[in-house]
Amino acid sequence: MALLNLSKKALMSFVVIGSIALTGCETTGSSMVDKGADPRLTNSDSAKFFSKSGYQACAVGAGVAVLACLASNSSNKAGCAIAAGIVSCGVAMGANYYLDDRRSQYSNTTQRLQAMTYDVQQDTEKVIQRTQIAQRVIHDDQERIAQIQRDIKNKNVNIAQAKKELAEIDSNIALLNRDITNMKEKSSEYSKVAAQERQDGAGNQVAAMEREIARMNQKVAVLQKEVDGLYRQRSAITLG
Repeated sequence: MALLNLSKKALMSFVVIGSIALTGCETTGSSMVDKGADPRLTNSDSAKFFSKSGYQACAVGAGVAVLACLASNSSNKAGCAIAAGIVSCGVAMGANYYLDDRRSQYSNTTQRLQAMTYDVQQDTEKVIQRTQIAQRVIHDDQERIAQIQRDIKNKNVNIAQAKKELAEIDSNIALLNRDITNMKEKSSEYSKVAAQERQDGAGNQVAAMEREIARMNQKVAVLQKEVDGLYRQRSAITLG
């Protein structure tokens, strides 16, 4: 019994320490990319969802869940912390983990695929919300670039101010490209899950999930096109 308790404590410590460590890394990395970016991109709920890679997102979620367990009145705080840390990860921990977790929850193939299809739908809605915010920022940045181009043509450009604005636009582009990378990561993991389910005999029951993944990819491609357009417009300007 003592050994079991020790094992639980060790596991709990590992989850807590690992979560906090990765969360710290994520916070540092994100702050570097977010610095100077438009507040609409950094302060919204959608910013939190796509600003992190899979493992970082898992660490953040796990850290919050674990600390909640430790503060609770649960009689088995160690077990609660371990379970909460794992459950909060979802597809962020990768296709294999996600599929194993869903199979442990739903032994019925139809119910499991319905649950996973719903997960994809929810993530796609987040992509759509992020794109709507990004489009407003991109439109404003395009206007700023057009104004700088007019000022250059008329030879009355304020170099210092123009450089400041272009630096802000560069930050927006970098932040959105990071988000797109993480969106594609999520979609890729879902695709691996769908392929594994089909390989394991789910057959055409996977079709609905595959359609939702295709829809997610389509929405991500829309955002990618918007960001690429802004990048091309920004790259046309060179200041002395």
